Amino acid sequence: MASRGRMAWLVAGLVALVVLPRVVPVYFTHLLILTLLYGLAAISLDLLLGYTGLTSFGHAAYFGMGAYAVGVLTLRFHMPMLPAMGVGILAAGVLAVLFGLLATRATQVYFIIITLALGMGLWGLAYRLVSLTGGDNGLPGIPPLDLGFGWPLRDAVALYYVVLTVVAATVGGLYRLVHSPFGLTLRGIRESESRMRVLGYNTWLHKYVAFVIAGTAGGVAGVLYAAYNGFVSPPDLHLAASAEEVLMVILGGAGTLFGPLVGAGLVVFLRNLVSAYTQRWMLILGGIFIFTVLYAPQGVLGALQALLTRRRLGRVVSPGLPSADVQANPVAGAGERT
Repeated sequence: MASRGRMAWLVAGLVALVVLPRVVPVYFTHLLILTLLYGLAAISLDLLLGYTGLTSFGHAAYFGMGAYAVGVLTLRFHMPMLPAMGVGILAAGVLAVLFGLLATRATQVYFIIITLALGMGLWGLAYRLVSLTGGDNGLPGIPPLDLGFGWPLRDAVALYYVVLTVVAATVGGLYRLVHSPFGLTLRGIRESESRMRVLGYNTWLHKYVAFVIAGTAGGVAGVLYAAYNGFVSPPDLHLAASAEEVLMVILGGAGTLFGPLVGAGLVVFLRNLVSAYTQRWMLILGGIFIFTVLYAPQGVLGALQALLTRRRLGRVVSPGLPSADVQANPVAGAGERT
């Protein structure tokens, strides 16, 4: 019953994402594209933060690596867009393979420090390698996405559907992953790594594979972002970008997979709409974050799921039946009725 209800919500959300570009102004379509791109980056982080219990403050490195690879290959080496995007995803995956060998050996706060240091190191390289990355100026003029027929996608709606297709396919793969035995093992590691180790699981290998998959998925978001935005610069892999991804995961709901997409939507629309009326939009975002942590620690989507579960359970229990307390202690219940 619960799975059918969850599937109904997923289908409704997908239908809304398909229909929205046809009924909203072009500006909102661009905001939806950004929501999908940042949402995919946050969802890839959720595989670590929400399902494995690993908090990474360097996850924007894979987003930036994918974006920079596309920019360098298309502008410096004149590679066609589609092959450049493939190499960009591969580059992000290789970076995760290398970073993961070091980061996943650490735990808790040491994991945070190592991922932060590795991410900031890559950010520093983006500034220093001026001949390759453009330094402070970044890489402007990245060509638009070309599907290989000589038709660059400049129309916002057409580009939106391409991005939606790739994001949906990637998230679908992650959904299958977290509901597989591998995903269940990751949840066990999140709850108690020592117990999983005692049960015979190779916890390091599971964390390492999850780290590589998360980094590669972040690279998918990065290459799409480069093709859409046409520009990449060092701030795209700065600590602030990584912290923003963590914020999206927590706002939407860690360990929900789709919650970070909601969190990304909140951040994107606050940044682009509320900032038009006040320069202090970050204060509003900070207030929303504090409220979420205090009153909905499971995030927006997690709180909504809990509310729907309580309502469903309330309908299942008949008003004529005794309460759970009376059922648990029938002697006390009998005494109260006399």
